[in-house]
Amino acid sequence: MISKPSMRPDSFVVKEQAENRTTAPHILPIYATSSFAFDNLDACIEVFRNPATAHTYSRYGNPTTDAVARKIAELEAFGLGIEAYGIMTSSGMSAISALLLGLLRSGDQLLTQGNLYGGTTELLADILQPLGVEVLFINLRDLDQVEQTLRTHPRIRMVYAETPANPTLACIDLKAVAQLAHKHDAWLAVDNTFATPLLQQPFAFGADFIVHSATKFLNGHGNSIAGVVIGRDTALTRQRIWRTVKLIGANCSPFEAWLAHNGLKTLALRMERHSANALALAQFLEQHPAVARVNYPGLPSHLDAELARQQMRGGFGAMLSFELKDGFDAALRCVNRLKFCSLAPTLGDVDTLVLHPASSSHLNVPRELRLQNGITDGLVRVSVGIENSADIIADFGQALEQ
Repeated sequence: MISKPSMRPDSFVVKEQAENRTTAPHILPIYATSSFAFDNLDACIEVFRNPATAHTYSRYGNPTTDAVARKIAELEAFGLGIEAYGIMTSSGMSAISALLLGLLRSGDQLLTQGNLYGGTTELLADILQPLGVEVLFINLRDLDQVEQTLRTHPRIRMVYAETPANPTLACIDLKAVAQLAHKHDAWLAVDNTFATPLLQQPFAFGADFIVHSATKFLNGHGNSIAGVVIGRDTALTRQRIWRTVKLIGANCSPFEAWLAHNGLKTLALRMERHSANALALAQFLEQHPAVARVNYPGLPSHLDAELARQQMRGGFGAMLSFELKDGFDAALRCVNRLKFCSLAPTLGDVDTLVLHPASSSHLNVPRELRLQNGITDGLVRVSVGIENSADIIADFGQALEQ
């Protein structure tokens, strides 16, 4: 009797075949695979012993995400005569988390500024400090205070800076702070999200690590969430930070990295237009009778204008904030009257986006700390887009009429 052929589903499984043609793709491919196959167990053992030599599992690394991380690292190191190592993560906050968790231990201290992005401040207070890392908030613009704090707190292992800061656009003297940090055996880590490597390269001033929310300007189109950590010490970055990303599962997905990669192709064009539009809007707002103060590094009136000119090149970026004379109520009226610009809890898109920090991004930051650092109830943050500058200015003009 002849038996019937098996109809089990696995009898129809065809092993994936590699494409052997050598023509290179013009666009970076998306490697949508969770794992990678080996020809034999010896090859598998060798890769697990030396993870940097090949890919095994996409939580450990993926050709798409690694290519994007490498490109961003090369941008940050371009022209400096150094090599840098980048790791893509699932978001800007996961990049910051991996940096801090990978390098700091219980009993260490972290020195930083009070005018950080609100999410970073919450991370330091609610996650890092309960793990035994003490966080010290000071004015990093005051170099005497920085030196005194480092001298009197020998357990400081890292200085963490945002420059320009979110949302006050205050600038930190990176070269001076890096020298002081290194003098006292501490690293300097810099959030370079606002400036991007097109306008500012913290490695040029002595920074040891750089983080980005790649969700923002590196992508530029508001269609993905991703982050990146870049270290100038490749061995340390792989040993401490990559391992942390791998073990806490903070890896970036290939598709999100691919979207960021597409955005990088227009980064130079976008940052030029962003900067020009932001300067035009800042100049308009500075002359408006309802506005008490405009924070934009490109304005001569900015407290850190000279420092910004020394550290930044090709423009001063898309971000600005302004304080209304009549405080919270005036800010509420202004934001609600905008028609062309959008109210959204993000930044870095091609569209102009507006936010009221005191009621959103910095809502959970202690009010005393917020006010000490110029984040008032009447402060409005603007991520200036690449639209026609006349349209942006006209919208703010009508919103401020009353």
